[in-house]
Amino acid sequence: MAAERLDVIIFGASGFTGKYTVFEAVTVLNGLRWGIAGRNRDKLESVLKQMGAKAKKDLSQTPIFIADISDEASLLEMAKRCRIVVNTAGPYRFHGEKVVSACIEAGTHHVDVSGEPQYMETMQLKYDQRAKERGVYVVSACGFDSIPADMGVVFVEKNFDGVVNSVETFLESGVKKGGDSGTRAGLNYGTWESAVYGLAHSDELRGIRQKLFPQRLPKFYPLLKHRPLIFRSTEVDKICLPFPGSDRSVVMRSQRFLYDQDKKRPVQMHAYVGFPSWIAAAAVVLFASIFGLMSKFQIGRTLLLKYPEIFSGGLASRAGPSEDSMERTYFKMTFKATGWAQSERLVESTDQYTEPPTKTLMVRVSGMNPGYGATCVALLSTALTILRESDKMPNNGGVLAPAAAFSKTSLISELEKHEHGMKFEILANK
Repeated sequence: MAAERLDVIIFGASGFTGKYTVFEAVTVLNGLRWGIAGRNRDKLESVLKQMGAKAKKDLSQTPIFIADISDEASLLEMAKRCRIVVNTAGPYRFHGEKVVSACIEAGTHHVDVSGEPQYMETMQLKYDQRAKERGVYVVSACGFDSIPADMGVVFVEKNFDGVVNSVETFLESGVKKGGDSGTRAGLNYGTWESAVYGLAHSDELRGIRQKLFPQRLPKFYPLLKHRPLIFRSTEVDKICLPFPGSDRSVVMRSQRFLYDQDKKRPVQMHAYVGFPSWIAAAAVVLFASIFGLMSKFQIGRTLLLKYPEIFSGGLASRAGPSEDSMERTYFKMTFKATGWAQSERLVESTDQYTEPPTKTLMVRVSGMNPGYGATCVALLSTALTILRESDKMPNNGGVLAPAAAFSKTSLISELEKHEHGMKFEILANK
């Protein structure tokens, strides 16, 4: 008799993000049947012991599965043993596709925390139709990249009471004073590695997108203009730069889907990140320029990957951040949305306005420990939502961005329940 399927398997559980996902699973997945998977049983058992002690819960009976990226049969067997795989094994451009393929073959849902546009959009291009046929949801960007941004836009639209034309996001983060004086690293090595290779191969995106979206979205007016390269934001009183992460690409994938699916007017979006001073912002520009140049050459990538502490200014390390510094790290993402009041709504959602926006809404998404607390809670919450609310999700399957998948579910409410979750709040409505 075949073993009964678990609800969830956390793959890559012995990695840095994986082990904290195990810790958060104790509360987020309470009441569900879950297990862990990876290459090395001893390391997996060690994670259960370590995270069980941290959570004050005996995890010794948690099912363990041995699965390796280099052994596709083991991935398929793992996928067959659960309803959804929570994949924490990055960089996904190297390790993600085989897991996605195995999940679709097994009829098992898949979520991950990739912030790598090339990987995410390639998966949509190659596997969306097959996922629909198999009734499988594959959703990436389910962590700090890019749940706050993508679900934040959903929160904006639900509370705008009108038609949203555009959204600008302003990200702030920092570390509260106090605690230990150990490593100041905020990133583990896997995240740094993903960033290096993502930027190195960023020129791949144009070709992928031409195949994925052969027809451009129609333009809706007024167009949202880009801010200057460096500017002072009156919205958050910070010196801001364009945010180089995946937030905008993820949000626009969701908006593209919702336009194609529901003929909903797509929200225009630009993302920025704030710094406390002009000097800090200028230093980041200098660092980013050096990082970008080095990532384009093999010798540069070798140096970046060999000496992450040096080339990140101490923000990334092979050891990763300390638990104390993670717990003191916070983020705030402020959204400025403009559009028109409900009374000004046009007959068709695709009609063009001839008057400028008359309404503004300011909201904020915030939380603590964004990299390894909020990320893990968000990842598990998306898995939980698929298991509980797939009837509120589109098309019975597909490869989707978060808002495309979860805009009609209670994911935001789930995120707000947990200690390392996220707070969604309205700041001003004019």
